[in-house]
Amino acid sequence: MAIDPICKMAVDESTAQYTSEYKGNKYYFCAPGCKKEFDNNPDKYC
Repeated sequence: MAIDPICKMAVDESTAQYTSEYKGNKYYFCAPGCKKEFDNNPDKYC
């Protein structure tokens, strides 16, 4: 399980619908809003 960097929810990597890659790392999100928040300012959450 991965942890959504925005809301800290556990996300199953094998079924996650929302992901982003940043500086060679893959991040998993529970919802599109969390992904959008991360994509707008990834340095804040890394």
